[in-house]
Amino acid sequence: MESATDEHLQPHAVLDLPSRFGKALKIERLLGLSTRHQPLRLLEIGTGSGGIAHYFATHHSLNCDVTAVDVIDQRQIREGYRFVQVADTRLPFDEASFDVVLSNHVIEHVGEENDQRRHLSELRRVLKPGGIGYLAVPNRWMLIEPHYRLAFLSWLPKCWRTPYLRLMRRGTRYDCSPLTLSSVERLLRESGLQFEYMGTHALREILAIEGGKGALATLVATLPDWFLDRLAVINPTLVYRLERVA
Repeated sequence: MESATDEHLQPHAVLDLPSRFGKALKIERLLGLSTRHQPLRLLEIGTGSGGIAHYFATHHSLNCDVTAVDVIDQRQIREGYRFVQVADTRLPFDEASFDVVLSNHVIEHVGEENDQRRHLSELRRVLKPGGIGYLAVPNRWMLIEPHYRLAFLSWLPKCWRTPYLRLMRRGTRYDCSPLTLSSVERLLRESGLQFEYMGTHALREILAIEGGKGALATLVATLPDWFLDRLAVINPTLVYRLERVA
């Protein structure tokens, strides 16, 4: 979630509502929310279209009291939850305010490493002891950079990314900071959050939600979890279940 006053950082929210509902269902399953004591106070950081916040706020069986924040209001659906506009990574909530905190493809937009560290520290601060969080971030080593749809864009040294973007006429400045597996896990340790890599489970869940058809689904179904876990370093999306233990 970038600073609203930084003219170099652009919003990259996914505004396709059907895809947001599928994403929310995946998050619900990965976090096992149906097994947790309710009602749940849930915070979504970087709500974008509002689709995920709305999904949990209007859930047919989960009892969720939902708050969403973002630096820019791009919501396409506003019913059922509270929205607070923020200026940067700071969250205007008391410590230990939420049972569940979601950060879905946000951390790569908040700025450089110090900003990313503050983002995770704030997530931990507002999470209750025993509460759980969800973190998803694009892997720097993904083949196709998802925001600008350019092969190998994030593989390049930072000083080469903007020139490549301009050369390919896809933008004027590369304003994202995707993380590697080792860098995101280092930041999580520094923030004091316990974490579990969930990329393999996330892949299986999204394929199940989407129907599990096609060559990729067939291939994934034949591969054991341990093998897919070893591919985490090149998984296009790094997904973690977080917990604040104290």
